[in-house]
Amino acid sequence: MTISATSPSLDVEQTLLVSFLASQGLMSTNEEASFSRLTGGVSSDIWKVDLPGRTFAVKRALGKLKVAADWEAPLTRNAYEWAWLQFASEHVPDHVPRPLARDAEAGLFAMSFLPLQMYPVWKAQLMAGHIESSVANDVGRVLGKLHAASAAKPDLAARFDSAENFHALRLEPYLLATAARNPHVADALVEIAERTRDTRLALVHGDVSPKNILVGPAGPVFLDAECAWYGDPAFDLAFCLNHLLLKCIVQPDGRDALIRCFETLARQYLQQVSWEPADRLEARAASLLPALLLARVDGKSPVEYLVQERHKELVRTVAFGFLRQPVSRLMEVADGWRGALARDC
Repeated sequence: MTISATSPSLDVEQTLLVSFLASQGLMSTNEEASFSRLTGGVSSDIWKVDLPGRTFAVKRALGKLKVAADWEAPLTRNAYEWAWLQFASEHVPDHVPRPLARDAEAGLFAMSFLPLQMYPVWKAQLMAGHIESSVANDVGRVLGKLHAASAAKPDLAARFDSAENFHALRLEPYLLATAARNPHVADALVEIAERTRDTRLALVHGDVSPKNILVGPAGPVFLDAECAWYGDPAFDLAFCLNHLLLKCIVQPDGRDALIRCFETLARQYLQQVSWEPADRLEARAASLLPALLLARVDGKSPVEYLVQERHKELVRTVAFGFLRQPVSRLMEVADGWRGALARDC
């Protein structure tokens, strides 16, 4: 839809967008803008905005997420995502969208728009069988660099004191909801949730998933930091590695390549760890990983591509085993997963 700032027939949503753009100096009253609602996200409304000679994106957080389960989340996460974008743009400017403007009262912010033709989504590549270890290597490197830049920074810890958001968006829907559905491993899941809650070492993105990573000309671009929180960096590492394991089920011909990506990403990331002994962080990630595996079939946000019950049972069996007998190395989890997949064939 193409509208102008002076159009007399705007609905409430369009009025909000135009008012935001005009007030931030991103659109003049004599310009026409074309708005396209982008699809795919469950937690925010996102619009592509085309103006003469320039294009950008506008994002607004939703109070109720677009998932089957009853899942509400604080709208303040929009502010933390904006703050994370500002931090990341200072340290890895080629690896995040450029923050442009924000209206705190309206809960809106604008950022640069990255076209899919030049910035394909990593998840789409993986699901299409285009599995490159070089991408995983760069993801691990950039993620580690961000964590290292933020570690042991009291000012950031105070700025991202967002435990309520992280609980609502990650600990409750992933770990605690999964514990409620699996009472025989509930104690282990609750313990992992409490440990994660109480570990405050670096700035965590909170949603490092292939669906939120674009593969750009200069390397990976990280999106959707709504869960940003000063906490346990092992969460980001385990969260991303989890997706590489799960995709082995639906990409049987790419399993070896996905495990190589897993190993490459973990190795590159751990080489960046300077704020604590790397083996200590790895041990937390290795114990968290099976909890996240289980959460993606029994939590409030199950992955959409695991539809067969036998595949869900495979995930549960592997996760239960590692929750009962935790390991301290990530490749132990990957090797156990690979063995389970081989037996399932």
